[in-house]
Amino acid sequence: MNKYSLSALAAAGLIAGSLSTGSASAADLGGNCCADLEERIAELESTTARKGNRKVSLTVSGWVGQQVMWWDDGSESNAYVTDLGSTLGSHVKFTGQATIMPGWTAGYVLHIEAIGSDSLTTSQSQPDGKNALTGTSNGVSTLQSFWFIKSDQLGKVSVGKQSDAADNAAILVDGSGSLVPANWVAFDVNSFGIRTKDDTLFGHWGGDYCQSAGGAWGDCAGVPRNTVRYDSPSFGGFSVSASWGEDDIWAITTRYAGEWADFKVAGVASYFESTDEALNGAVINNTQQYFQAGAYIEHTPTGLFAYGAYGHDDYSDGNLGSSQTWYGKGGIRQRWNPLGHTVLYGEYENIKGSGAFSQSENLGLDGATHDRTEVIGGGIVQEIDAAAMSIWVKYRHLDYSDNNTEGQGYQDFQYVGMGALINF
Repeated sequence: MNKYSLSALAAAGLIAGSLSTGSASAADLGGNCCADLEERIAELESTTARKGNRKVSLTVSGWVGQQVMWWDDGSESNAYVTDLGSTLGSHVKFTGQATIMPGWTAGYVLHIEAIGSDSLTTSQSQPDGKNALTGTSNGVSTLQSFWFIKSDQLGKVSVGKQSDAADNAAILVDGSGSLVPANWVAFDVNSFGIRTKDDTLFGHWGGDYCQSAGGAWGDCAGVPRNTVRYDSPSFGGFSVSASWGEDDIWAITTRYAGEWADFKVAGVASYFESTDEALNGAVINNTQQYFQAGAYIEHTPTGLFAYGAYGHDDYSDGNLGSSQTWYGKGGIRQRWNPLGHTVLYGEYENIKGSGAFSQSENLGLDGATHDRTEVIGGGIVQEIDAAAMSIWVKYRHLDYSDNNTEGQGYQDFQYVGMGALINF
């Protein structure tokens, strides 16, 4: 008889002993106490036998988010039910860690995304979008899978498929509670075609601003990659992250978060570089360079807040053009009802592209192509603390223009979105 059986029998003895203490304990076991006791012994033995693997903890977390989107491109209108977009969609995350010695831990993250209809790939002709990251039909896919070793004094090293140091850097400093429904990435309209005045579809609202780096409008380092990443401890509110991935992608990001009197403040600056970058599917053996910065400030007593972000993406070959994104958001975050905080916000975004980053095929007077997209929007978010949930309604108006010498005009695009996200 091995040690696991002995442990199980000892526990079973305690259970059996409790039977004599009263009818209430006997009733818990049901009418057939012996059969139930054998079942409980088996459960205890199984639990004890696996105890050696339980040195590593397991935490299951994630969220489920869906939205309804009513849109009008100037000629056609419709309503879709979609996810929130790959990397922001419904997912489950398995996280665990174990203590190696005091101050040192090892752990893992397995992040699985479940997409039903990817908003990044929905369009006028595609009401149910495919997974934007895999290009396959909707379903379950691995978003992140990596292990890490962490020291309280020296920082954390992670290896595997994960966010690099620049991924979502400018977005994540937004502490307003409106980050999901209102950010600078074209999650909702990325693949929708731009409607011209003569009722034809031209390009798409997401544009080619970030090329193959994984973003649209803003987050040009927005997809998980196979990398080695380092995150430093926080010193006086400051921290540094750096990452490297093969052939060759590297990034470095500095962050700050703190409180100044009655103000919450957060800021970030990040640089990302990729060599042998592909342009429209062809490897051009060039270097893509992306800089982004973001800042957030909130006056705690009143809940008034402001958030801004800037991104610039280009190639080392200046003839290929560049893109530039400005984004700003302001509003108020207050607890006006017992459900939780209410967030009211307004937003503005300006995106410019030139050369290979422009959607226009026509040359301007200066011999180069240029285009511009403007986004104006606003919305309300209601947090429901008891359900770890947020519900929102938002509106956005999109305007596109370029230096097309033929004078082609374009229809505006507008949409209303209503959605919810519940954490677990």
